[in-house]
Amino acid sequence: MTRSVPWTSADLELFPDDGKRYEIVDGELFVSKQSDWNHQLICLRLGAALDHWSSETVAGVANAAPGILFGDEDDVAPDVVWISRERLSSVLAEDGKLHGAPDLVVEVLSPGPVNERRDREAKLKLYSQRGGREYWIVDWRQRKLEVYRRQEAALQLIATLYEWDTLSSPLLAGFSCPLWSLFAAIPSS
Repeated sequence: MTRSVPWTSADLELFPDDGKRYEIVDGELFVSKQSDWNHQLICLRLGAALDHWSSETVAGVANAAPGILFGDEDDVAPDVVWISRERLSSVLAEDGKLHGAPDLVVEVLSPGPVNERRDREAKLKLYSQRGGREYWIVDWRQRKLEVYRRQEAALQLIATLYEWDTLSSPLLAGFSCPLWSLFAAIPSS
């Protein structure tokens, strides 16, 4: 949906609470339908792996679909985030939203070209500009995960992992997750 005036966070307050996800990136409105079973299962499994590791290390906190308000024209809700305890205290505001980038952002792709453009282009650019340290894009249909890491002041694709690979990150010392565990019992397309 486009219009000559950019969409803002104030506009989001006027939308109904109808189960759809409304997000704004660079003043552009993105509306997503309620996610399907497999999308949510991947979010749950990856969030649980991050949460388990976080509980053991006390290094930070994982959360699902938190609001991130970077500014009036950038208001998003990624599928999963992880944020260090030090960073959390400086970006979590009284409104319950993050007002700065988490260390790690995860998006699980939803079907459709608009959804893919949002995650692969608009949100990648946003998280890169706003200081995200790592960005994972999960494509459960193709059973792969793309890892973007901050290099030379921007998020760059550094690895594409498949279900037989194990996910790890220098950002999360000691964290590892075999990707087959994310995709187990999910039909491939």
